[in-house]
Amino acid sequence: MTLTFEPLDDRPGLAVIDQIERQRYRIHTPAPIALREAATDVFQYPVGDAVQIRTQAIELPTVVMVYVRDDDGSIAAEVAQFESETLPADDYVLDPLTQIKTYMRVEDTAVEVTVDDHRTRIEFDSPTNVLIGARSQHDRPAATVTTTGDPTDVMAAVETFGSALKAYDPERSYPTLRGHPPALEIGETLDIPADIDSPDTGVTLELPPDLASIFVAAPLSYYLGASLVPASEPRLTTDTGFTYSLDTARGFESEVGRTLKRLFFLDCVTRTEGFHQIDLHERAAIEPYVDLDFESLYQQPLAEQVAAYLQVPYDVIEDHIPKWRLTTHIDPVPANAEQLPYVVDDLAIVRTHQQQGLDQASVPAEVEAEFTRDDVITRAASSDTATNPAETDYVEPQAEDSLEQAWIGDSIPIGASKLTKAAFEHRLDRDTNADDITIRVVQNDDRMDEERQLVDDVYGTRDDLPFDVTVHDDLTTAELRTVLTTDAEFFHYIGHTEHDGFVCSDGKLDVTTVDSVGIDTFLLNACNSYNQGLALVEKGAIAGIVTLNEVLNDGAVRIGETVARLLNCGFPLRAALTIARGESVLGGQYIVVGDGGVTVTQTNGGMPNLLAIQATETGYNIEMNVYSTDDKALGAIIFPHITRSEDHYLVPGEIDTFNVSRRELEDFLQMQQIPVRNEGDLYWSRSIDLDSID
Repeated sequence: MTLTFEPLDDRPGLAVIDQIERQRYRIHTPAPIALREAATDVFQYPVGDAVQIRTQAIELPTVVMVYVRDDDGSIAAEVAQFESETLPADDYVLDPLTQIKTYMRVEDTAVEVTVDDHRTRIEFDSPTNVLIGARSQHDRPAATVTTTGDPTDVMAAVETFGSALKAYDPERSYPTLRGHPPALEIGETLDIPADIDSPDTGVTLELPPDLASIFVAAPLSYYLGASLVPASEPRLTTDTGFTYSLDTARGFESEVGRTLKRLFFLDCVTRTEGFHQIDLHERAAIEPYVDLDFESLYQQPLAEQVAAYLQVPYDVIEDHIPKWRLTTHIDPVPANAEQLPYVVDDLAIVRTHQQQGLDQASVPAEVEAEFTRDDVITRAASSDTATNPAETDYVEPQAEDSLEQAWIGDSIPIGASKLTKAAFEHRLDRDTNADDITIRVVQNDDRMDEERQLVDDVYGTRDDLPFDVTVHDDLTTAELRTVLTTDAEFFHYIGHTEHDGFVCSDGKLDVTTVDSVGIDTFLLNACNSYNQGLALVEKGAIAGIVTLNEVLNDGAVRIGETVARLLNCGFPLRAALTIARGESVLGGQYIVVGDGGVTVTQTNGGMPNLLAIQATETGYNIEMNVYSTDDKALGAIIFPHITRSEDHYLVPGEIDTFNVSRRELEDFLQMQQIPVRNEGDLYWSRSIDLDSID
């Protein structure tokens, strides 16, 4: 399909078409594109840029929900999978739920929208001018704030985070309306750029002037666009006289987390009176039990909404709040403030780490007692040649009620990802394009051929995505250096590592001796790969999966295959490892280093999810657990294509349990390849034998 773009004025086109092409719309541009910023005024919703095209049809090779709105913003049609709607000639705005927020406006034309089992098609009754507006994800800091390590300066710096919000009404609970906070740097003086315009939302957080309190409150401050002032007792106040204590019997950190969750969730419910007036499952669940007029609340100032929300008992709504994606545990020292903007961008819950660091003798000894069996390990480095890791202390952050856990600090985390500033910075530099997804698999020990064969059968099996998969065997140090310094989206290493290098046929390659690497993400499925993985991140990678100690071959094969399958399905790195850990008793030996929210591939529809299936007398119960991605983050919605229900659900987390017939389940499982659990075992949707399901 060829679409002709019509210039709207004499200024050159910008990134919107590149963004659209990255979503793999079948659009070809025969001439330069022109941009008209004034066109953004015709949309009722925030858009950054707009272009006009002329076509009779637009086809997306993915399944997405499409909302069609009339000229006053009311929903004229909702088209889900296996549905088709035809609307008479009129003015419409089409709102497909694509990865990048995109709107399409047409005038005086009939519209037909069809969503089948693998594509979405929008067709007009004749060639039509289509105005396409797109909203940038604002996924990078727009400015840098310099601050000293003094808590009052850090407080002033964190106060600027709210400037990145694109809305100050309940709509900001949508992830695309929450921009990336300004970056922070520790310096000699406090320096806030003049172009940072911190909002005045009428909400203030009064906090003790210490780094721990400021770090914990940063996500709440950002979400509310709140002012921060020093005080002896932590509390939230508004310019209308409302006061809410953050120092309760639950403790300050717990109360801040609960407050953020409560305000965010009730915004998600209230926004159903706004641009997207949908049937939200969570609103139906809580509305009979809360004394809130959502229609009236939507029109109120933010400070009034906050006061109303905080009078709702938390236990009334607790079971309906989406599962939080990430809890970040942080050592509250000045240097770690530089990672706060990236954590806040994820709207993570922040906890300060209270436990003393564990020395190397205490934690690894316990691990080795359970997992290390030198007489049967086939991939362990020999103990007389391995050198000790550069870091010798470990921490074990207390698990919180989130899908994923992360750690910011100098120690090695047990059971949590290790975040680094370098990883976040490298991700901002990542060049997103529509080229092939490049995967490099290196096998440096022919005794590990089983894992290689398994991943060969996984990578590149997506018909909707172009892959370039190359397998390398028995590399020398020079050859491995070439692979690591060549651009690739993913590097899967099967072999041996020691703390000071990758074991190659002619010696060891220490990544610390490499100037920079070209790989974005990686899995080092080898013993003791933490140090080399951390070095890869410092040298240019974004994130990777590594091991803390020796690993048994059989368990490593299961972990490697499972991670490969999950990444191929569109799971972020950290979520993939969280699920894969359950496949082996040595799963706890694997952690993520770097920004584990990164994905290698997009999902081929919706959001990555994990099903739990159980047979019943009348059919099957399906429990759906949905995982966030960076472009489908907290506050996104999902319309599950399981039953005939019209409900939408907030994500991530367990959204619901559905009872279906065998035929309905078979049809659903064939839509896309997704992981399925039954009685603790992991299966894959397109190969599972339903007769074996209990």
